[in-house]
Amino acid sequence: MRSSRSVTAALLPVLTLFLGLQIGMVYEVQKSTQRTMHTTMIVSRGTGNDVVIEDPQTQADLSFLWTVWQTLLHSYIAPQDLRPNALVFGAAEGLVRSVGDPYTVLMSAKQTERFRQTISGTLEGIGAELKEKDHLIVVVAPLKGSPAEKSGLRADDVIAAVDGTSVEGLSLTEVVSRIRGSKGTPVKLTVYRRTESKPLTLTIIRAAIQVPSVESTIVKTQTGALAVLTLNEFGENSMIEVRSALQQFKNAKPAVRGIVLDLRDNGGGLLEGAVELTSMFVKKGTIVSVEHRGEPLEVHDALGHPLFPDLPMAVLVNEGTASSSEITAGALQDLGRATIIGMKTYGKGTVQEVLDLPGGSSLRVTVARWLTPKGKNLGKEGVMPDIVVDLTTADIDAKKDRQMDAAVEWLTSHRVAARSGTGVER
Repeated sequence: MRSSRSVTAALLPVLTLFLGLQIGMVYEVQKSTQRTMHTTMIVSRGTGNDVVIEDPQTQADLSFLWTVWQTLLHSYIAPQDLRPNALVFGAAEGLVRSVGDPYTVLMSAKQTERFRQTISGTLEGIGAELKEKDHLIVVVAPLKGSPAEKSGLRADDVIAAVDGTSVEGLSLTEVVSRIRGSKGTPVKLTVYRRTESKPLTLTIIRAAIQVPSVESTIVKTQTGALAVLTLNEFGENSMIEVRSALQQFKNAKPAVRGIVLDLRDNGGGLLEGAVELTSMFVKKGTIVSVEHRGEPLEVHDALGHPLFPDLPMAVLVNEGTASSSEITAGALQDLGRATIIGMKTYGKGTVQEVLDLPGGSSLRVTVARWLTPKGKNLGKEGVMPDIVVDLTTADIDAKKDRQMDAAVEWLTSHRVAARSGTGVER
């Protein structure tokens, strides 16, 4: 969880596109691709209509689906209520959902349009990221300074109802659609929180969400100055802003003796951003490998010319640290470059591609996954902190940031000697 911090913090996330309420994670690959799938099918021609009955590549008996279709059309008591196109879409939706991957989703034409508006930042919302987990809609993180954060919405809250109507059985896209709305209008969320015995009701006023991309400060301690860098999103100019902030740290007098990189509540973003960000702190080494279906690993190494390859470093993470921000945290941990402090990260280590379908609908499908330098699957494992520190409700209410305090304490109490290369000795 994230609080109002006693120390001005620093976030190193990896994406942009945070206007309004995102549809889950921001997707790393935004390809609108027209595809025709060429496959050989066995068809039945005995009834005057060609009917696909089997896919030889998978041995799937598609006649079962056709039988259900025909039975509904000829036996359902109210045939006037049957909408063939809706039946077809529902069948396809069930097919996709049965894969069991919350990021592989079939979207209707209306949902596709909303999704495109989301990634272009043209809709207002409450400023929070959601995920679907075990058939529940869970808050990944509220954005800093957003209506969601101001109203008290927190990471790991489970959304039970929107404006008094249960969301049970609804998809993530459907819940997002209900929460969205015009700027200045209220939406009421009923949420369950692990620290509370009863559900909470939060009234949030929708707004156009503007998040400062990069924040930086220098904290003075008894043993020297520490740099704190916050990257709240991976916007178009975020890496330029990060480099500028790091250059200011480099020129600071007295010189900074350590750096805190805060990735809490960052939903991630483009892989290239993670590689560029991590490269600012390591001289060499693999940062991430991308595993595609049936292809060799795509290895991304450090870009060279880091700004701070040796400065003692702590990275803050929590349950809202996801996607590309996990790449950065995982790489810095595996390379021995930084100590990770906080809570286990979300575990979103996959890449989605958006494929256009007939009629304006689309299929968002997982096409790759990310592996840390040591081969850990970020999607399954996330990043486990070296030092586990939670934030309680009492901490947040009291505006105490025990995770930031732990990072400052670690940096001030440890003498970290940098190795030549990418690691540190503790």
